[in-house]
Amino acid sequence: MAAITFTPLSLLLLTLSISLSMPSHSTTHPQDVQALKQLKRTIAPSTIPPSSCISSWDFSLDPCDSLFSDKFTCGLRCDASSNSNSNSNSTSTSTLRVTDLSLDPAGYSAPLSSIPFSSLPFLQTLDLSSNNFSGSIPPSLSLLPLLRRISLSRNSLSGPIPASLSSLSLLQQLYLDNNLLTNSIPPLNLPNLNRIEFQSNQLTGSLPDLTLLPNLNFLDASDNSLSGALPSSLPPSLIELVARNNQFEGEIPSIEAPSLQVLDLSHNKLTGSVPASLFTHPNLEQLTLSFNHLESVETPADSGLTSPLISVDLSNNRVRGFLPGFMGFMPRLSALSLENNELTGPIPIEYAMKVLGSGSAQFERLLLGGNYLFGAIPGGFLDLKAGSLTVRLGDNCLYRCPLRYFFCEGGVQKSFEQCRALGPFVPSN
Repeated sequence: MAAITFTPLSLLLLTLSISLSMPSHSTTHPQDVQALKQLKRTIAPSTIPPSSCISSWDFSLDPCDSLFSDKFTCGLRCDASSNSNSNSNSTSTSTLRVTDLSLDPAGYSAPLSSIPFSSLPFLQTLDLSSNNFSGSIPPSLSLLPLLRRISLSRNSLSGPIPASLSSLSLLQQLYLDNNLLTNSIPPLNLPNLNRIEFQSNQLTGSLPDLTLLPNLNFLDASDNSLSGALPSSLPPSLIELVARNNQFEGEIPSIEAPSLQVLDLSHNKLTGSVPASLFTHPNLEQLTLSFNHLESVETPADSGLTSPLISVDLSNNRVRGFLPGFMGFMPRLSALSLENNELTGPIPIEYAMKVLGSGSAQFERLLLGGNYLFGAIPGGFLDLKAGSLTVRLGDNCLYRCPLRYFFCEGGVQKSFEQCRALGPFVPSN
């Protein structure tokens, strides 16, 4: 094949043709540049470590055009906003807009309201978590219509959650946990929201109407001062509801949430019975109701034979009566805690069979200590080896629970006087 040669003139024309067909370098929209400059000026200089994202921001270069260089190492993502010239003989330019502001957890300190969020109208992600931003959540966040994710977790934010967040119709995730937020949670009408985290604040009042969040999958409102009754109507999409360590009171309603898999309402003031519907729920796998004021457990019509529950924790309540024998029939149940209640009667043979793994999932964790159980220990327990699974039977009224059995927890049982104090139906050993 003959070699191809170029004259100086042809090389010049080829170079000119290529340069005309290629766009010139992209530039960040001036409004975004000014907003980023103000953000950096707002943060207290003493809280900007030398190796942090903000420290690397050098505005002698274009921010979006210098991403991941030694001048803008992290913290930003940009996307093109079309502004090209239709004349094919002219160079084209592409204006870039900041769409993701995700700062590193460097301990930055600044009032959140001083950050010009409204000047970044193309933001889709805002992540300032694990820093020391303070003050209230600014209403200007509601002026960012493209926001899909807000994470302000683990800062020092105070004041109420602004109801204006409901204007963010595209929002999918909202993380406000581990701050100092107060007042009640406002109604949030957010059709695309699938995850909310409010835990570890100082929120009060009752839960808002969650049916306004038709696509919600996960809600954590733990470690606040929320009160009132639990809502019975929940989004059908809800998979996990965690609201432990609050002040919720009253009875547990029949929960209408067919997708629910995890329910944690521990450390509240709930009273009455554990409803049978929780043991016949089609998808519920983890039920945690410990540290409440519950007094009884309802028996489901099918004796738990269809229950998908894997873990049940009803410890530290006021549950009386015999141990719920039906729990020994629950096919997937492997962790059961009924510790520190007022349960009495013998240990059901169904529990002994489940300890041995006969016919269904084996008990890997069975905590029955701190009750008024009496009678002999079922034979199935006597063959257990220490370390094979976790069983606790201490502080009951059992007949002969000697030290050599690890599940007797040192052999200590209640005194005869303590056992009889519960009621005349507790026999002497």
